[in-house]
Amino acid sequence: MSMRKPYPSDLTDEQWELVDPVIAAWKARHPSVSGHQGKYAMREIVNTILYQNRTGCQWEFLPHDMPPPGAVKYYFYLWRDEGTDQDIHDLLRWRLREKRKRLADPSLVVLDTQSIHAAVGVPATTTGKDAAKRVPGRKRCLAVDVLGLVIDCVVLPASAHENTAGIALLDGVAGQCDTVTKALVDQGFKKSVVVIGGCACVVRASRGGPCWTRGVATATLAAGELTRKARLRGNGGNGTGGSGVTGDN
Repeated sequence: MSMRKPYPSDLTDEQWELVDPVIAAWKARHPSVSGHQGKYAMREIVNTILYQNRTGCQWEFLPHDMPPPGAVKYYFYLWRDEGTDQDIHDLLRWRLREKRKRLADPSLVVLDTQSIHAAVGVPATTTGKDAAKRVPGRKRCLAVDVLGLVIDCVVLPASAHENTAGIALLDGVAGQCDTVTKALVDQGFKKSVVVIGGCACVVRASRGGPCWTRGVATATLAAGELTRKARLRGNGGNGTGGSGVTGDN
């Protein structure tokens, strides 16, 4: 542990015990040619990334008692591009779901979008205007389980239709979890049938039921096609994989 004064965003010892094996496995796959282990502790690199994410400061404005921006950005972009951050995210989600007495992967997701104003200077090619909400900017789209844990996220121009967001999200969900068989969406998803890479998504309005699902439409996925697609991705297209779809809400 560093001798500096801790920041509120720092990992606790218990949190680091969860993340450390993933980082250690990554380092084992990327040995230094010279055998050098690195000047900065991996825990401090992660703490600095969390600090920047929590405060929103620019890299150059990181505190002087943390690793320099160049070193932190090196690991941040490398872990992002190689999917290490996704591995950590999935691990934490699985642990929390199991702690809540649920299976590691869900069988149901909830989709929603929100149009937000873009910052000044954001390229116009990546933004648009939500005509219904009169918001110029971007649309952030989330697929979460019933605990609110993120399964997939997509950022689109605010002008993108809800169905465009839904297709992108469900395509991402198919790559993340082959256990999902149902999605809950709001009335913004207007088309009765959405085709997602050959996987049909039939939307029907839900009436009554638990209060948290009222006014929500139920999208029933073609589970077999969804599972097949996910397995093909995971096995290089050879179509082999485990049996059966498991999961819970």
